[in-house]
Amino acid sequence: MVKSLTVKKLQPTPGYLLVEPAKQEKKTASGLYLPDSHTEKPQYGTVLAVGGKLINDRGVEVSSPAKKGDTVLYKDWVSNEIEIGDTKYKIPKFDEILAIIK
Repeated sequence: MVKSLTVKKLQPTPGYLLVEPAKQEKKTASGLYLPDSHTEKPQYGTVLAVGGKLINDRGVEVSSPAKKGDTVLYKDWVSNEIEIGDTKYKIPKFDEILAIIK
Protein backbone atom coordinates (compact mmCIF):
# COMPACT_ATOMS: atom_id res chain seq x y z
CA MET A 1 0.00 0.00 0.00
CA VAL A 2 1.13 3.53 -0.62
CA LYS A 3 2.64 4.94 2.60
CA SER A 4 1.24 8.42 2.01
CA LEU A 5 -2.33 7.23 1.43
CA THR A 6 -4.91 9.16 3.43
CA VAL A 7 -8.69 9.06 3.47
CA LYS A 8 -8.82 12.54 1.95
CA LYS A 9 -6.97 11.24 -1.11
CA LEU A 10 -9.56 8.51 -1.80
CA GLN A 11 -12.31 9.17 -4.33
CA PRO A 12 -14.59 6.19 -4.98
CA THR A 13 -15.22 5.24 -8.59
CA PRO A 14 -18.76 5.47 -10.05
CA GLY A 15 -21.19 3.25 -8.17
CA TYR A 16 -19.31 3.20 -4.85
CA LEU A 17 -19.21 5.11 -1.55
CA LEU A 18 -16.45 5.47 1.04
CA VAL A 19 -17.84 4.81 4.53
CA GLU A 20 -16.18 5.08 7.94
CA PRO A 21 -17.82 2.40 10.09
CA ALA A 22 -19.14 3.39 13.51
CA LYS A 23 -16.89 2.56 16.43
CA GLN A 24 -17.45 -0.86 17.93
CA GLU A 25 -19.30 -0.68 21.22
CA LYS A 26 -17.19 -1.57 24.26
CA LYS A 27 -20.11 -1.56 26.70
CA THR A 28 -23.68 -2.88 26.49
CA ALA A 29 -26.74 -0.74 27.22
CA SER A 30 -26.98 -2.40 30.64
CA GLY A 31 -23.38 -1.40 31.49
CA LEU A 32 -21.52 -4.67 30.87
CA TYR A 33 -18.08 -4.25 29.30
CA LEU A 34 -17.39 -6.35 26.23
CA PRO A 35 -14.05 -8.11 25.65
CA ASP A 36 -11.84 -7.08 22.72
CA SER A 37 -12.60 -10.45 21.14
CA HIS A 38 -16.24 -9.39 20.75
CA THR A 39 -16.74 -9.87 17.00
CA GLU A 40 -20.07 -8.19 16.29
CA LYS A 41 -19.13 -5.18 14.19
CA PRO A 42 -21.45 -2.28 13.42
CA GLN A 43 -23.20 -2.38 10.05
CA TYR A 44 -23.50 1.38 9.80
CA GLY A 45 -21.23 4.34 9.38
CA THR A 46 -20.70 7.82 7.98
CA VAL A 47 -20.30 8.49 4.26
CA LEU A 48 -16.99 10.26 3.64
CA ALA A 49 -17.08 10.38 -0.17
CA VAL A 50 -19.40 9.40 -3.02
CA GLY A 51 -18.46 8.12 -6.45
CA GLY A 52 -20.13 9.45 -9.57
CA LYS A 53 -23.33 8.21 -11.14
CA LEU A 54 -23.28 4.69 -12.50
CA ILE A 55 -24.68 3.51 -15.83
CA ASN A 56 -26.17 0.06 -15.22
CA ASP A 57 -26.32 -2.81 -17.72
CA ARG A 58 -29.66 -1.54 -19.10
CA GLY A 59 -28.21 1.91 -19.79
CA VAL A 60 -30.02 3.58 -16.89
CA GLU A 61 -28.16 6.21 -14.87
CA VAL A 62 -28.09 5.33 -11.15
CA SER A 63 -27.31 7.99 -8.53
CA SER A 64 -25.98 7.37 -5.04
CA PRO A 65 -28.66 6.73 -2.41
CA ALA A 66 -26.66 8.82 0.10
CA LYS A 67 -24.52 11.95 0.21
CA LYS A 68 -21.36 12.91 2.07
CA GLY A 69 -22.06 13.19 5.81
CA ASP A 70 -25.05 10.80 5.83
CA THR A 71 -25.10 7.88 8.27
CA VAL A 72 -25.98 4.72 6.38
CA LEU A 73 -26.85 1.12 7.18
CA TYR A 74 -25.08 -1.29 4.81
CA LYS A 75 -25.16 -5.03 4.19
CA ASP A 76 -23.06 -6.99 6.66
CA TRP A 77 -21.12 -8.79 3.95
CA VAL A 78 -19.65 -5.72 2.22
CA SER A 79 -16.39 -7.19 0.94
CA ASN A 80 -14.61 -4.04 -0.23
CA GLU A 81 -12.54 -2.77 2.65
CA ILE A 82 -9.34 -0.76 2.99
CA GLU A 83 -7.26 -0.19 6.10
CA ILE A 84 -5.58 3.16 6.62
CA GLY A 85 -3.77 3.53 9.91
CA ASP A 86 -5.80 1.72 12.55
CA THR A 87 -9.16 2.18 10.81
CA LYS A 88 -10.81 -0.15 8.30
CA TYR A 89 -13.01 1.75 5.85
CA LYS A 90 -15.81 0.16 3.82
CA ILE A 91 -16.33 0.80 0.12
CA PRO A 92 -19.86 -0.49 -0.58
CA LYS A 93 -21.65 -0.40 -3.90
CA PHE A 94 -24.69 1.86 -4.19
CA ASP A 95 -26.98 -1.20 -3.99
CA GLU A 96 -25.35 -2.40 -0.75
CA ILE A 97 -26.78 0.59 1.12
CA LEU A 98 -29.91 -0.56 2.93
CA ALA A 99 -31.02 2.66 4.63
CA ILE A 100 -30.07 6.20 5.55
CA ILE A 101 -30.27 6.76 9.30
CA LYS A 102 -31.92 10.07 10.15
